[in-house]
Amino acid sequence: MIESARPAAPLRYTRVAIALHWLTALAVLGLIGIGLVMTHGDLTAIRRFQLYQWHKSVGITVLGLSLLRLGWRLSHRPPPLPAALPRRERGGAHLAHLLLYALTLGLPLVGWALVSASPFNLPTMLFGTVPWPHLPVLPEMANKAAVEAWLKDIHAWGAWFLIALLLLHVGAALRHHWVLRDDTLRRMLPRLPLGTGARP
Repeated sequence: MIESARPAAPLRYTRVAIALHWLTALAVLGLIGIGLVMTHGDLTAIRRFQLYQWHKSVGITVLGLSLLRLGWRLSHRPPPLPAALPRRERGGAHLAHLLLYALTLGLPLVGWALVSASPFNLPTMLFGTVPWPHLPVLPEMANKAAVEAWLKDIHAWGAWFLIALLLLHVGAALRHHWVLRDDTLRRMLPRLPLGTGARP
């Protein structure tokens, strides 16, 4: 009995995966920039309020993009890591990707919970247009201030951890491209030919 051949692993990420990756990356960088300015900048009250609204809008966008990325990743086989990569680095790469998915999903959810538990009970309008509801239960809690403070700490520490992980991620990609000279970075870049090219 002849076994059917398994499909060959793709040489690079699909066009959809590439687009979702870079859209998410740009949105996350925007979130970090807005978050740093709105929490540490010398702003008027109205400007700070506007930035908070933008932060919430972009955060929900990141949540949606991350769900799409996760769904696409689970249904489409990603290219393998370089064969010459040591086992320790291979495990570190898998862990870093897992943490990035967890943070880009978890931090927007914590932020959504934080807004929902706020004693100010301010409404959220995505990009000033689309009303976004609070999460259930949290707005009706008696100890909202304490829960808000707890969620704020989680959100802040998670954001700093995400920044550190992003720096590590970018550094590893550049190391692969400029030092190891493999295709790890190239397979996630658009318009750069590699093997048979990206699949739709």
